[in-house]
Amino acid sequence: MAAAADGLGSIAIDTTQLNMSVTDPTAWATAMNNLGMVPVGLAGQQLVTDSICVPGFDPSLSMMTGITPINPMIPGMGLVPPPPPTDVPVVKEIIHCKSCTLFPPNPNLPPPSTRERPPGCKTVFVGGLPENATEEIIQEVFEQCGDITAIRKSKKNFCHIRFAEEFMVDKAIYLSGYRMRLGSSTDKKDSGRLHVDFAQARDDFYEWECKQRMLAREERHRRKMEEDRLRPPSPPAIMHYSEHEAALLAEKLKDDSKFSEAITVLLTWIERGEVNRRSANQFYSMVQSANSHVRRLMNEKAAHEQEMEQAKETFKNALTGILTQFEQIVAVFNASTRQKAWDHFSKAQRKNIDIWRKHSEELRNAHSEQLMGIRREEEMEMSDDDSGDNPSKKLRVDDSALAAQAYALKEENDSLRWQLDAYRNEVELLKQEKGQLFRTEESLTKDQQLQFLQQTMQGMQQQLLSIQEELNNKKSELEQAKEEQTHTQAMLKVLQEQLKSAKELAEINGHDESQANEINVLTVALVNQDREKNSEKRSPGLKSEKEALLIGIISTFLHVHPFGANIEYLWSYMQQLDSRISANEIEMLLMRLPRMFKQEFTGVGATLEKRWKFCAFEGIKTV
Repeated sequence: MAAAADGLGSIAIDTTQLNMSVTDPTAWATAMNNLGMVPVGLAGQQLVTDSICVPGFDPSLSMMTGITPINPMIPGMGLVPPPPPTDVPVVKEIIHCKSCTLFPPNPNLPPPSTRERPPGCKTVFVGGLPENATEEIIQEVFEQCGDITAIRKSKKNFCHIRFAEEFMVDKAIYLSGYRMRLGSSTDKKDSGRLHVDFAQARDDFYEWECKQRMLAREERHRRKMEEDRLRPPSPPAIMHYSEHEAALLAEKLKDDSKFSEAITVLLTWIERGEVNRRSANQFYSMVQSANSHVRRLMNEKAAHEQEMEQAKETFKNALTGILTQFEQIVAVFNASTRQKAWDHFSKAQRKNIDIWRKHSEELRNAHSEQLMGIRREEEMEMSDDDSGDNPSKKLRVDDSALAAQAYALKEENDSLRWQLDAYRNEVELLKQEKGQLFRTEESLTKDQQLQFLQQTMQGMQQQLLSIQEELNNKKSELEQAKEEQTHTQAMLKVLQEQLKSAKELAEINGHDESQANEINVLTVALVNQDREKNSEKRSPGLKSEKEALLIGIISTFLHVHPFGANIEYLWSYMQQLDSRISANEIEMLLMRLPRMFKQEFTGVGATLEKRWKFCAFEGIKTV
């Protein structure tokens, strides 16, 4: 390896090794004739230029990371000097080694072809080796290109060489096409034409992937640091609730300058759920302090409104002065257009005066309309205000309105006095008529909108009344249901007491089970009679088609069970038809129709069971 560093490690090959003396043409011709080549005299130069070897960033980085890489091979980027022009042929020389000699290929032949370079390639394929070439000879030749980490030689005439760095592969590719001869032998086994090409190795690809991941991590870290630098600062953290912090916050709430910050903390504490029985009084005092700022805010708003009114008044006065000056300018133009002065002006001067007059009149009319609009707004505001409680304010408003009206009449009188031309008066009248027509159209549209809004309000009021009636009906139905429930509970208690007493009498007197069944039937009949009375009072109806369908299915089921069925048995059958139905819903439906279904108790003691029977035919017969 030391010999490689001295030889081709820095790509500057010693001229004593590479140059062949051309003073002896016989020796040169003999050497070239042995290889079957035309002797060519060439000057010494490097195997490969450093500009071709780039140990930089791989352009295929975007395949894994999606980051647009910088290609260090682009000329002008400042990383490497631009490559030499391709039209200049690369001159190769004879290379002498201790064990062999490398003769360059014919420069007139096309360059040797190579495969596409794999990413992170550090391994080359070397073919066309002499049969007698050993691993030591191969290392002696190719270690001049750089540090070799591994050589894998095949039994045939090829091998794979792995270098320490990627740029060393480019130096090895430079040797492709050279004819290699071992020593001075002319035997066919001691000569061969080298073919050097890129080789795809898993170790190279793994190292390249690791390097790209490292570069991608650095790029992500750089971007994250840039985003963190440009991200706006986070809001300050809200401290946790404690009695000490609450006392400090109560003081801040009383301070007008710290109120905005303190109200944010108070809102966060309430949303976190810090209010409990222990801290309720403290939070109530803080909420009360927050409420005390409402008056201050209203006063600030009133002050700002007063400033706005003063600014409006100042603007109106300034606009009035501007309009007065516009009127004077228009009066000057009107006086200039009179016959006495108009005849003395030239044609160009008359044209300019006419243009200036029209422009001034347009501006005067625009400012006049703006001023009249401001006055109309003030009159509307004064009509909307309730000024009856403050007579002095009303007097001030009336005085200012009269003064403004007098000033407006004076301005109108002046404008009428100045506008003597009949054509201009006629134009002004047409404009006024057009404006009145526009205003009448606006008033009509406003009236229509007002009527539409009134109709909408009436409809909403009617809907509200209907909703209130429905609510009252629901309330009355709820009260009736509560009364019926209390009545049923009272009857149930009475029946339970009677049942207990009957059982005790039966045990004492030794009655048999038939007497107990008679007692149970009697109690059930009483309950059914009471339920029939309540149902007649309520007189419920079917609410939907689904209830009618359920009644039909239940009637059919109970009709084929003459001894009745309990609610669980009936519910298990109904659930096979509709899995969403509940036992409570079925029982409520059966209780609503006492003339069709009745409930009976069968058994004694622990075997007591409630069963439902279909009794619609019996009810029809009795009726």
